[in-house]
Amino acid sequence: MRTRWTLAAAGVALLLAPGAAQAHLVATGLGPLYDGATHFALSPEDGLPVAALALYAGLRGPVQARLSLAALPLAWFAGGLAATLTGASSPPVMLGAAIMLALGGLLAANPPLSPRVCAGIAAILGLTRGFADMAGAAPTGGALLTLAGMSAAVFVVFALAASITLPLRRFWMIVAARVTGSWLAATGLLLAGWIIRYGAKVQ
Repeated sequence: MRTRWTLAAAGVALLLAPGAAQAHLVATGLGPLYDGATHFALSPEDGLPVAALALYAGLRGPVQARLSLAALPLAWFAGGLAATLTGASSPPVMLGAAIMLALGGLLAANPPLSPRVCAGIAAILGLTRGFADMAGAAPTGGALLTLAGMSAAVFVVFALAASITLPLRRFWMIVAARVTGSWLAATGLLLAGWIIRYGAKVQ
């Protein structure tokens, strides 16, 4: 009886096994624009740093939030476009962990950065993550639509996250937002340790 259950479980596992694993862009079947938005939504190495920077920009005020909101999606598109035109390979996975650690720490520390510096950080984040997302993609119209979908998703997520902390005035609410940053930094540190210990393979 036990052998039958083992064989049945093995048969089900074979039927459910995927034919190929894709580590890059997600294919939803709805078109490249939605593929790009879905890729961003399903990539924590993209979404968590964007959320951390948005929460920080919201804490610092409307000027920082607006400038960063303008810079981030444009830089994301520019970085992705540069990757498709140059045909460059993906950057080291450790870079994503370092970005998460840095931006989580920025939110936790909540330093009084100027609006231009905040927008510059947003531009650096957009360039690096956009480049990483589109590295190896062919420069086609579909790739550009995918990149546009990513940039639109970045804009929406940043705007929504910044709107959470922008109106905060009570001390305990601000502390709660900063604690979120410490957790994001810890996640980046954990990811970095995992990569150092076990390595990472990107296809």
